[in-house]
Amino acid sequence: MKTAICQLLNIESPIIQGGMAWLGTAELASAVSNAGGLGLIGAGGDTPDGVREQIRRTKAMTDKPFGVNVMLMSPYTPDVMKVILEENVLIVTTGAGSPGPYIPSLKENGAKVIPVVASVALARRLERMGADAVIAEGGEAGGHVGDISTMPLIPQIVDAVTIPVIAAGGFADGRGLVAALALGAQGIQMGTRFVCSDECVAHPDFKQKIIEARDRSTVITGRETGHPVRCLANKMTKQLEEMAKTGMSLEEMEIFLGGSLRKATMDGEVENGSVMAGQISGMINDIKPCNQIITDIITEAEKIIANLALDFASN
Repeated sequence: MKTAICQLLNIESPIIQGGMAWLGTAELASAVSNAGGLGLIGAGGDTPDGVREQIRRTKAMTDKPFGVNVMLMSPYTPDVMKVILEENVLIVTTGAGSPGPYIPSLKENGAKVIPVVASVALARRLERMGADAVIAEGGEAGGHVGDISTMPLIPQIVDAVTIPVIAAGGFADGRGLVAALALGAQGIQMGTRFVCSDECVAHPDFKQKIIEARDRSTVITGRETGHPVRCLANKMTKQLEEMAKTGMSLEEMEIFLGGSLRKATMDGEVENGSVMAGQISGMINDIKPCNQIITDIITEAEKIIANLALDFASN
């Protein structure tokens, strides 16, 4: 199954791993890339030296294309971008802001730049700035989210730009991939599905919390501050709800949430930490290798497309 995004990134399958802070390590990125998708190191709030170490470890674990996801809100962003240039990383995805100031130097170095967008206006602006593709992420995704759902967002962005669009937010199986392709996207990005993989370094309790989730298990916190985050409901989210009623500021929320993602992902604090996960959690029922995840999705998608063709032909 080859699409324009496979050509652009020199990958075998149109499946990209979300660049998740703490979890987008060399182990996961290399496993996804070795399986034919695109693995991403999640720079998150990591230091430049930490990102350099992950890049070098990934290079030692795969000879396939991989990239780095840069969270532009990080105070380390300028120095992380320098590391990316020095280490000759050829695929860079970005989130939480506009990568405009960094696009010229990245492209001069031969890198493909693919920002995450949550609106048509931002997608258009970044195309003009030189982005090679965009990841259109709907509000169903885990972590920081926009307010437009995936289904209406994808076709509007596809119609608005000429560069390839990757769909994100609510994808975990072959049905989702076929739906994304039908909407005009050239591939999908998955985060939560890859958390529940053998190679992901997430604490077992974090993975189990996702497996136990149902369709209504996620909530969005932080709407009042203008920085909404989707995660699985727990004691921490209930505390945030109570704090919001008193007029919580962004600064107060950041203090309260300090280190909460690491607590959940690394220490297994799934009640008092931030268990960032998408609404697709309710469909994830197992933990398996990245290679199996990608193989199953592609196989299912191909069967669906073939059956659709037969159904239409018979009618």
